[in-house]
Amino acid sequence: MGGRDSFFDDNTEYAQQIRMTSFFKHFLMRCVTRIQHHALHYLVSLTVVIAAVPASAQSWSSIPPAYPKDYAQTIDAARKEGKLIVYSTTDIKAAEPLIKDFNTLYPAINIEYNEMKTIDVFNRFVSETASGSVTADVLWSSAMDLQIQLVSDGLALAYRSPETSAMPTWSIWKDAAYGTTYEPVVFVYNKRHVVGGDIPKTHVEFARLLSSQRDKYRNKVVTYDVEKSGLGFMFFTQDLRENLGVWDLVKTMGSVGVGLQISTATMMEKISSGESLIGYNVLGSYAMVRAKKDPSLGVSVPTDYALVLSRVMFIAKGAPNVNAAKLWLDYILSKRGQSVIANESQLFSIRPDVIGETTFATLTRQYGSVLKPIPVSPLLLQYQDPSKRRNLLIQWKSVAKRP
Repeated sequence: MGGRDSFFDDNTEYAQQIRMTSFFKHFLMRCVTRIQHHALHYLVSLTVVIAAVPASAQSWSSIPPAYPKDYAQTIDAARKEGKLIVYSTTDIKAAEPLIKDFNTLYPAINIEYNEMKTIDVFNRFVSETASGSVTADVLWSSAMDLQIQLVSDGLALAYRSPETSAMPTWSIWKDAAYGTTYEPVVFVYNKRHVVGGDIPKTHVEFARLLSSQRDKYRNKVVTYDVEKSGLGFMFFTQDLRENLGVWDLVKTMGSVGVGLQISTATMMEKISSGESLIGYNVLGSYAMVRAKKDPSLGVSVPTDYALVLSRVMFIAKGAPNVNAAKLWLDYILSKRGQSVIANESQLFSIRPDVIGETTFATLTRQYGSVLKPIPVSPLLLQYQDPSKRRNLLIQWKSVAKRP
């Protein structure tokens, strides 16, 4: 997944990390030491991007018709703040077009963009909030369940964006958590070795492929490590909702020695090289972009059901640059921002009125009711309970036991 640089040890078990939502997080509220940010992180300022912005670039000199009349006051206040801090799991390459375009609208606002892994966004924000340190104004993460946990804990600002009416109703919770993308979860395969009828179109076909050709696919299947990858854990919990046979599928993957990874990029590298032949539950936005440039990679969107992820964004409660945060959120949700997400960042826009190949409209036209968007809702919290999470992971490891 995006967010290559880490502020924590990648080998720390996800199950241990997430317990911060219970005992450890409350302990931090009483006694917390600041995390030493000893690893490289991305710091992108719009003042660096200004040189690339043409002098004739369009600016929002007038407030859009649907916006409140006092929105000009928010813009003026944001200019005075002059800064915005974003913690995000989205790759900097995908975020750069958004930052650049936002700069053409609001050149006075410098953006500090910090790219991290999913669990690092969560842990760093919780730790800094607990200690009273300066922290993010906006959090933008693909770990939808962790974002909802933070909103549920009262750490997000309730803010009704003027763009709310243009968004799907399932993509917003409590006027605080906003889904921003529409990214399918897919199979990725090596086109040199997986051909014709072997290309899985459904989850049943995938399981049948592994069962019928165990020797070919032994140690050649890869997926997210549900224990260490926040994204992988969330995808699996959503599989449980959609697929009654998911445990049989896990058992089948285990029987051929499924490889476990925490990074989408690593999985695609392995599949491209032939070290692995097929990937399960891979984030489609990154896979589809890579497949366009890599002749070894193929992508198959399941036709029985395809989970759809939406990166969740919220403004931190008590954000020091709250007005700049509002401008950023509104821009990301706007038709203009969503067009950049679709056609430049290629993350698949969530607004139905955006035109392009990587959009809600195009995916819906191609796959219709097969698409199962993961709602931005408290339903995502079911397995955030430590005991439920622990029991689920124990069962998963037992069922997926390698031969």
